[in-house]
Amino acid sequence: MIEVLRSGPLATVQDLGRPGLAHLGVPRSGAADAPSLRLANRLVGNPEGAAGIEFTFGGGALRFHRAAWMAVTGAPVPFAVDGRGQGANAPCRVPAGAVLEMGAPPHGLRSYLAVRGGVAPDAVLGSRSTDLLSGLGPAPLTPGDRLPVGATEGLAAINVDVAPVPPPPDEPVLRLLPGPRDDWFTRDALRVLTGAPYEVTADSNRVGVRLDGARLERARDGELGSEGMVTGALQVPPSGLPILFLADHPTTGGYPVIAVLTAAAIPSAAQLRPGRRVRFTL
Repeated sequence: MIEVLRSGPLATVQDLGRPGLAHLGVPRSGAADAPSLRLANRLVGNPEGAAGIEFTFGGGALRFHRAAWMAVTGAPVPFAVDGRGQGANAPCRVPAGAVLEMGAPPHGLRSYLAVRGGVAPDAVLGSRSTDLLSGLGPAPLTPGDRLPVGATEGLAAINVDVAPVPPPPDEPVLRLLPGPRDDWFTRDALRVLTGAPYEVTADSNRVGVRLDGARLERARDGELGSEGMVTGALQVPPSGLPILFLADHPTTGGYPVIAVLTAAAIPSAAQLRPGRRVRFTL
């Protein structure tokens, strides 16, 4: 078992989510920065889809009641095991009874902890992911929670010392594709969207990143019927300020979507922290 001593601002169990259920109104959810969770799992010999813990702004503390292998990826949070500093993006052996403590990442937002065998709370609709919007899956972690760890028999050997990961840019540039409702906006709207940086606001969460900057003007009035939504959609409410949907977004929405991020840009979007500036490019 792993005991939660301190959860930090937000800690949730995440795997790769619940794909294929949007027609039933069930969001995919899962790790907001899926490549970082995949990497953490590979480092400890797990299947890429094993469940780990997603920490927002770090700050967590865990006690390992049995010896285990673990790895931390994503936002480069400093951490120590029984007071001894350890390196990110590398497998780390944790003795039985040891305490892992995290600081706050200097940049980025979400860090991922994988344990060999995976954390194993009960699955809901085929996934152990916490969905903050729908309430599916385990509740966000709180002090005193105990997480079971899965079996390690038959897992791949641990044979990597460290996985080099490049640092993120100071001002990320996210690629997007126009539409499907760019025709609801003026001809200049896409130029405005890509012409100057936007700032991430404090109202952002796993559902979506709220942005402040140049307003996007509509070319038509009226209401749009609810349509299916995808991760990476840039939905524009009447304020004209876009909202970038992340992992826990609703399956449908009634505001027009001016553009959608490419799949490769979504992990960078998941690491945007309040106060950070971001640019878009077609």
